[in-house]
Amino acid sequence: MTATTDFIAELFRAANEVGKLRDFEKQRLIERGVRTVREMRSDAGIRPSRSTRDPLVAIEIANIRSEIHSDESAQAALLDLADMIRNAKDRAGCEGGCLKSDQ
Repeated sequence: MTATTDFIAELFRAANEVGKLRDFEKQRLIERGVRTVREMRSDAGIRPSRSTRDPLVAIEIANIRSEIHSDESAQAALLDLADMIRNAKDRAGCEGGCLKSDQ
């Protein structure tokens, strides 16, 4: 498996076991997911969006404001991030759309 695939699996595992994670762990995984999506978008030449209509921005703002309190909201954020990474990877065909360690 590639580093990208491993990280997607890690996000899915964390979402399925969200009740076992401490708040700090949830927050760090979400930060890492947001950073990964941003890097993949940048590598693919997609301009960053500052609109709150962008689901990535909404997740990031909620995480910064510590609005992701419940296990359900953390689970939803983790699954959304995994989906965004998977979609970016598929769209890019892993050429400029993978984590640096995949290349």
